[in-house]
Amino acid sequence: MFLLGLVAALFATSAVAQSGYQIRPGDTLQVEVLEDSSLNRSVLVLPDGTISFPFAGSVQAAGRTAAQVDSAITSGIAGNFASEPNVFVTVQTLSERAVGTGPAQVHIYMMGEIAAPGEKHLRRGTTLVQALAETGGFTSFAATKRIVLRRIDSRTGQQFVRRINYKAIADGAAVGGDIVLRDGDVIIVPERRLFE
Repeated sequence: MFLLGLVAALFATSAVAQSGYQIRPGDTLQVEVLEDSSLNRSVLVLPDGTISFPFAGSVQAAGRTAAQVDSAITSGIAGNFASEPNVFVTVQTLSERAVGTGPAQVHIYMMGEIAAPGEKHLRRGTTLVQALAETGGFTSFAATKRIVLRRIDSRTGQQFVRRINYKAIADGAAVGGDIVLRDGDVIIVPERRLFE
């Protein structure tokens, strides 16, 4: 009986701790929709503080609690259901940046058709090609001619987007095409089109 009470107290403490936690860029959230399990997924909070979710689009997550993100997703997808869906958001993993890392590292984010998506901690000076090699490369559905690098200028706040043809770099045709990564860079590898 005492053990059962202790387990219940631990779960309650965990729920309270998570309910007050302010989500940060680099955290991974688990989103579950009871009415449509095909929407269940893990999502990465991007450096700009948003997540992307089907039917809801871009949803602000950083600075909010899991319950607030839950509510925002529910509002965003409600029009696709006959009655209001039951959405549950939990923080699956915390950004490693919250724990702290040495200054000799950059924190980047990799999404899409990549073998190991998520937040990555790489040596300062690592290039895009080196990052792809260190993190396992592409899936078999990757569109390697249309990789996107998103970077936000820390001084101006302006977003810079650059398309990269990895195949040309790998073939040696793109001189200077390999880019040194900076803290907060996002690498997006889209899915290959039908005849690509």
